[in-house]
Amino acid sequence: MSDSPRPQVEEPRTIGYEPGTDRPRGLTRRGWTMVTSFVVVAVLALVGGFIKVPYVSLGPGPTYNTLGSVEGQVVVEVDGAKTYKTSGQLRMTTVSINDEVTLFDALGKWVSGRYALAPREEYFGPGQTQEDLERENTKMFQDSQSSAETAALRYLDKPVKVIAQEITRKAPVDNIIQPGDRLWEVNGRPIAVQEDVREALTGTKPGQTVKVTFQHGNEAKKTVDIKLGKASDYGSDDRAEGFLGLAPADRADVDFEVTIHLEDVGGPSAGLIFALAIVDSLTPGEMEDGRTIAGTGAIDVKGNVQPIGGIPFKLIAAKEDGATTFLVPSENCAEAKSNAPDGMDLVKIDTLAGAVKALDDIDAGRTPPHC
Repeated sequence: MSDSPRPQVEEPRTIGYEPGTDRPRGLTRRGWTMVTSFVVVAVLALVGGFIKVPYVSLGPGPTYNTLGSVEGQVVVEVDGAKTYKTSGQLRMTTVSINDEVTLFDALGKWVSGRYALAPREEYFGPGQTQEDLERENTKMFQDSQSSAETAALRYLDKPVKVIAQEITRKAPVDNIIQPGDRLWEVNGRPIAVQEDVREALTGTKPGQTVKVTFQHGNEAKKTVDIKLGKASDYGSDDRAEGFLGLAPADRADVDFEVTIHLEDVGGPSAGLIFALAIVDSLTPGEMEDGRTIAGTGAIDVKGNVQPIGGIPFKLIAAKEDGATTFLVPSENCAEAKSNAPDGMDLVKIDTLAGAVKALDDIDAGRTPPHC
């Protein structure tokens, strides 16, 4: 028996196989964990980056100086009347609404604190697309321009006329009176302001015939007999009096033209600022006196200022564009105070006349009404 050590014989192994198994070894447990993690991350990236969530994001939109120009085009243009220059700024404010929100977008915007998320159905009707909403907002924006012009010129004591703003399809006046036609008389009553049309129909009945005098463009006045319909037959309210099927609107009756040039903006909330810009352009002096004033608010043809949405985002945008004073519809004051940036002076506004006086007060060193 030899004392020399027995040589060690290495067990034969097949590369890629674990001992005691007959399958390839492949990746280690750590390797499989890494692969699985990578796959999970990739799937989450695909879901988070491409799958939309049923929310819209709301944030600060651009602001525009209504006394200045955008891309070389004067925003408020007056043709045929003397205008006055100003060194200040009147900035209308907007809110950006994004319907293309993915999971990652939503998380990022929520964390930023600059944006808010809202259920899509709060802004879009069933089946309504972003394009549909933009068309609707464009229509409201155009109407707000007309109301702002009328309110401003009315404030300046310019005369007013009444037009047929909209015509109900297949209603009694359809294909007889067109949108934009001037209304002179309804059922024997002269029409001086839009409320006169409804009052002229007081006491009438469906089926009754009334005379309507109107004017299309520069053509001669025309008087026609209209057989009144029943309002509920045309999707309107259940009013008892007869139904013509037109929506009257006051418009300034002047020999000069006011045109507002601003593209890709929607909604009614610029009305107050547009009206102020028109007043400022047509009167000597300057209400801003070199300051940057921002604001918001819908306006009707009589100059009443109405509340709007999105004021926290408009305040942010106004601050970033240099405004130190913000004109706030009175019904938005509580929300504005809760979201006002440092150094922003919040001035409470109820009417166009009140807004003009508030700016005059600031210019004269007096204290305007605050939120």
